[in-house]
Amino acid sequence: MESAEKTMKIKYERPVIQKLNTGLMNKFGTSTEIRPVIDIEGIPVSKLIQTYGSPLFVISESTIRKTYRKALKSFTARYPKVQFAWSYKTNYLNAVCRIFHQEGSWGEVVSGFEYDKALANGVPGEKIIFNGPNKTPDELRKAISNNSLIHIDHLDELYTLIEITRKEKSKARVAIRINMDTGIYPMWDRFGLNYENGRAWDAINKIMAVETLELTGLHTHIGTYMLSANAYKVAAEKMASLAVSIHRKYGKWIEYIDMGGGFPSGNNLKGAYLPGVDIVPPTDDFAEAITSALLNSEMDFNHLPTLILETGRALVDSAGYLLGTVIANKRLSDGRRATIIDVGVNILFTSFWYNHKISPAQEFSPFKENMELFGPLCMNIDVIRDSVMLPPLNKGDHVVIHNVGAYNMTQWMQFITLRPRVALIDTKGKSHVIRELESLDYINQLEQVPAHLIDENSE
Repeated sequence: MESAEKTMKIKYERPVIQKLNTGLMNKFGTSTEIRPVIDIEGIPVSKLIQTYGSPLFVISESTIRKTYRKALKSFTARYPKVQFAWSYKTNYLNAVCRIFHQEGSWGEVVSGFEYDKALANGVPGEKIIFNGPNKTPDELRKAISNNSLIHIDHLDELYTLIEITRKEKSKARVAIRINMDTGIYPMWDRFGLNYENGRAWDAINKIMAVETLELTGLHTHIGTYMLSANAYKVAAEKMASLAVSIHRKYGKWIEYIDMGGGFPSGNNLKGAYLPGVDIVPPTDDFAEAITSALLNSEMDFNHLPTLILETGRALVDSAGYLLGTVIANKRLSDGRRATIIDVGVNILFTSFWYNHKISPAQEFSPFKENMELFGPLCMNIDVIRDSVMLPPLNKGDHVVIHNVGAYNMTQWMQFITLRPRVALIDTKGKSHVIRELESLDYINQLEQVPAHLIDENSE
């Protein structure tokens, strides 16, 4: 008796004549094998979509914890005092933040909204780092009262802090954000005060002259998706040099050096010749560059500052998946296949930066075709992938989009479609909703209609 597998009919795909273009060769060949992703952390994709709807963000708690512990080990194996501070702007869903805080991470915020979120998530005030160029006087007062670390971005903020602390007879724990030339161009000099032109040293002297400000540390953030570990080495050397200069002039050793974030994830940058997994340096490279620069400096080993890292993207990107469903297929005027899915750029903002890996969520035929992957929005810019090799996907099939844990759930918007649910799969393989599906009532609750526009027959 034949098995059900042998008797199952293969789904028909109409023949297509396609010009083959192998493209440029590299040591990895010209094509990467495509494998279906049937489940996430042991839960079938089809079941997740059936339970929570499509599209659906899925976060793996196990991946977050493993990635965090591996990064922490990379630095603590090389430097005696290390502290991570979770970057709220990268992903500020409370469940995600609390995983990082359970692992020992502090909170790093760049707005009053994020500051309040960190407090509500149980982060003590003294373990919150307040960055950003737009801290209001009321927010600064709150940070001072909670003994938080305030990183000064510009002189106007410094003068506001001096005015507040003198008027209220309080004392603020502060650092300054420093921008510098690390050999990477264009140089990030929008935020903070410059090292090379002396503005950073000028601000340090102004702080040291004020009795109501306590200079506790130095902070830099040299860029984003940085592929050069040497740039961090240069930055750490300059930070250590400033720390030594402070001690020589004032006899004070700062408490910490905050090297910010910017480490890349394994995502594939648009325009890159090789995929992210082949060009992104391991965390060990960044750890080696930063810690060696600090330890080889003239800083006193008995007064080494704590090394703070605000890594976001590299710790959470790989833990995020976006599940979607095929809506339709069509042929474009040039003959290429176009597949439309229910995932738009309004919820996958990073598709403007990355060529996200896309995997079918079911078995498929061996035939592959170069296609364009569109979202459901009535906008020409709604392109998830402008060129991707995939097997033909039929209406109702599911796809898995990889490495979406960073920034998508903070930069998304309910443009044309509502924002979907977010599910967390815990370390025991159980799924939980950590953000509910939006509704029209939710969108309308902040709106008001003037009386003269209200129709008696409208609801």
